[in-house]
Amino acid sequence: MQPRAAHTAPMPSIPAISPADLDQTDHRLPLYARLRDVLTRHIAGGAWPPGEALPAESALASAYGVSVGTMRKALQQLVDEGLLERRHGSGTFVRRAQFDKSLFRFFRHAGDTGSGIPASRILRREVTTAGEAPEAALGLPADAPVIRLQRLRFWGDEPFLAEDIVLPHDRFSAFLDIPVEELGPLLYPVYEQACGQVVARAEELLTVGAADAVVARLLRCRTGTPIVSIERTAFAHDGSALEWRRSRGRADGFTYRVEIR
Repeated sequence: MQPRAAHTAPMPSIPAISPADLDQTDHRLPLYARLRDVLTRHIAGGAWPPGEALPAESALASAYGVSVGTMRKALQQLVDEGLLERRHGSGTFVRRAQFDKSLFRFFRHAGDTGSGIPASRILRREVTTAGEAPEAALGLPADAPVIRLQRLRFWGDEPFLAEDIVLPHDRFSAFLDIPVEELGPLLYPVYEQACGQVVARAEELLTVGAADAVVARLLRCRTGTPIVSIERTAFAHDGSALEWRRSRGRADGFTYRVEIR
């Protein structure tokens, strides 16, 4: 009886290396920092998708013609910046940012236990221009074409978040081909699968205000009711802005908790 061949996982691939890669970086920077920039560019270009392991440090060092120590230092910078993560005994992986419940740690339905993802309903999807508010966050001129969405989030039958979302049209045109009824409660996986746009990180700004007539109608409250607004700008691995989002909910359903050590 022939012994069964051991199964081995395929080795992560290394993108085509151009001798000009490092030459295109800032020569005033140390070599490891220039290498970090090259790796960031490859990751942003999809050479290694989120959740995928990078090749071994020795293989990468050989491919780029640098020492293992220099490669290790470049990778560590990307780990420190949150682009990569090290898994003990497994290697170095492209980090997949987790945004699924980031807003829901703030806004909860009175009877909710905090588990699960709330339902969503897209009220409007249209192509328009950037205008004056979001284009500053997305880095777009006011007349640039964008996709605008208005969305409502629910715990059970009760609306608790009214959202406005803006996407650059040139990067998300394929998003328009998906029927609204097929869009689930989480949009970031759709951005990645349908448009090839991966959200790597986000910045949020929290403010307090009063509900205008539109928000009051959506959230089933009175005009002037105190609300909390969270504006988020989401970025790709290369630092370019992918999405601007404003989520507004009633202040009486808002809690903020932070641990300070």
